[in-house]
Formats: sequence, C-alpha cells, structure tokens
Amino acid sequence: MAEISIRDISKTYGKNTIMQGVNLEIRQKEFVVILGPSGCGKSTLLRMIAGLEDITKGEISIDGTVVNALEPRQRGCAMVFQNYALYPHMTVAENIGYALKVAGVPKAARLERVAGVAKSVGLGEFLDRKPGQLSGGQRQRVAMARAIIREPKVFLFDEPLSNLDAKLRVQMRHEIRRIHNQIGATSVFVTHDQHEGMTLADRLVVMNKGTIEQVGTPEEIYERPASVYVAGFIGSPAMNMLPGRVDASRGAVLLDNGQSVPLPAQQARAANGNLVQVGLRPEQLFLASPASAQLTATYVFQEELGSGRVYHLQIEDIPLCVVSTEKRQMTEGDTVGLSFAADAVHLFDAKSGRRVARGTADRVLEVTA
Repeated sequence: MAEISIRDISKTYGKNTIMQGVNLEIRQKEFVVILGPSGCGKSTLLRMIAGLEDITKGEISIDGTVVNALEPRQRGCAMVFQNYALYPHMTVAENIGYALKVAGVPKAARLERVAGVAKSVGLGEFLDRKPGQLSGGQRQRVAMARAIIREPKVFLFDEPLSNLDAKLRVQMRHEIRRIHNQIGATSVFVTHDQHEGMTLADRLVVMNKGTIEQVGTPEEIYERPASVYVAGFIGSPAMNMLPGRVDASRGAVLLDNGQSVPLPAQQARAANGNLVQVGLRPEQLFLASPASAQLTATYVFQEELGSGRVYHLQIEDIPLCVVSTEKRQMTEGDTVGLSFAADAVHLFDAKSGRRVARGTADRVLEVTA
C-alpha cells in the first residue's frame, strides 16, 4: 500500500512538449483510473510512475520517497501491459513464478505461492499450459497473477483489456476490481474506455492534450463536468450542446433559433450577456407534446436498443440525441417536443469551455483534487 504524489510533472521529446504541469495525489488503497483519448499523455504518465519513461521536469514520490532516480524494480510497482508480455516458452506456473525464481525464493516455497495466486485468479487448472494454449482472458489473468505474486505496493495497468472482446472485458473488469479489493494495493489504471473508467474507479482523472481536465469520483464527473471536453467525453451518447446567449432579464439562455432554456436566477445574473453552450444529457431528456414542451426539435432517425431507443433529432442544423425507454413511431421531419428537469441543465462558457456554476452549491471540483 502506498501513496503516489505527482508534482508539476512535464515531459518533452526534443522540442515537443507532450505533458505540462501535471499534479495529482493518489491515496493508499485507492483505485484511480486515468482516462482520455489516444495521445493525451495518460500512458506516458503511467510509465513515468513505473520508471519506464524519464521525467523532464517535476517530481514523483511513492510512499514518501522521491523515485525520479530509482530503477523500475526499486519502486515497488508491478505493471500489467496491454499485450500481456508473457514468456511463450514457459508454462503458466513458470511465468507467474519467474520473479520469485530470479529473487532466489526456494522452489518449494515458490510453487506454494504460485499455486495460491493462480487459484485466486482462476488459473489453478492451467498451470502446466503455455500461453499459446490459453484464451486472451486467461493470458491476461496470468499477467495479473505475475504482478500479484510480487506483492507490490502499487499496481499499474496500461489498457490491459483493450485486446479482449466485449463480453470478456466486462468479466475482466469485475475480476480486476475484485483482486484490487482483496489485495488492498494502490491501483492506477489507464484506459480510453469511459465504461471501464466509470465502473472501476474510486476516482477518475480525465486528461486532455497532456494536462488534467478534472479529477473526481465517477458520479461527480458525470453530474458536474468541469468543461465541455469532459462533458463530451463522459457519457454515451455524448452530452448534447446547444449554443446561445444568457439573458438575465428572462432568466434563460436564448438559443439561436429563438427557443430558450431556463436558468436559475443567480446563474443567469452571473453570466448575463455571455455566449454559452447549454449541455443536456440524452438520458435526461424526455419526449413530450410539442405544445407543452420546453424545446422542440425535428426527428431524423432512431436506433433500437431493445430496452429503449436512441432518437436522433435536430434543432435547425445542430444534432441532438435522446435516450428513452419510450418507443414511438416517427417519420423523418416530424416535430418532437422535449422536456427536462431544471437540474439537468449544464452551462459552459463558449470561449473557455469551462463550466459556469449554478451557485455556491454547485462547486466545480479542483482539477488537482
């Protein structure tokens, strides 16, 4: 178990700066997921924690010890890679126990520990097989068992599920979280998949172009995204964005087509006259009669989900999605009414992209929380 402190970290390759001024505190036993698209710097940050990438500027400490100059094996971390990194000529037992063999652990004690760890990840009956005889999920379990047997302070996961099919990914998410809870180590997990982030994390770290956009629990980030970027990245389908201007005299955002979205008085006064983006999540919009609706849109097409439908609409040329359990038959071009609760409205400054708080009760999380 270890705390990880990342202070003012920057990373450059030649003249290219790919990470700038990153600060993050990870608590003991916490499961932190670093989330973002390809190229945002998340894997580079993980590799700097592990000691596989040099740090250009700043400091990383693990359990109170600055590790910038320490070799990877001295840091107390175990890493699980995307490509498993197993020895193909070794059996499952030999792969799992290799670190103990190198460390000089006697064979009898080594075999006992290998058997115990293999059982904990459901590999007890596969110890004599080689990686080529295993499925993708089984190989990933071997990689996890090899990390577990070292009894590390910190587990580092670099997109370990991206090579698995959808069903197996769900199973392995559950397995990774179960093992984390069982062992009690600090875990840092990198992924571009928001579903993995939302289901695994105690806290999410959302990255964008080498910086941290927001840190918080999955619920906090879903309910109070700090920027248009975060709002668009978390949630599927993505949050709808409608441009407009705040009019405090009407207590609303006036949209370009003349429709309006009501705002709390305090929020409207604070942002009066500002150009903004109104955010509305697809699952928080409800189909309504056009005559009594808060907004109207034009029907384009729909997607069947089984449990419901995704309705694709437009307000003039701006696309809009609605996720609903209600199943209606519509024809392209139909006018559709939409209703929503007051607290479903998110407001973002059009220039900076940052969240406009509703009031003191809607405090945006600090990005270095």
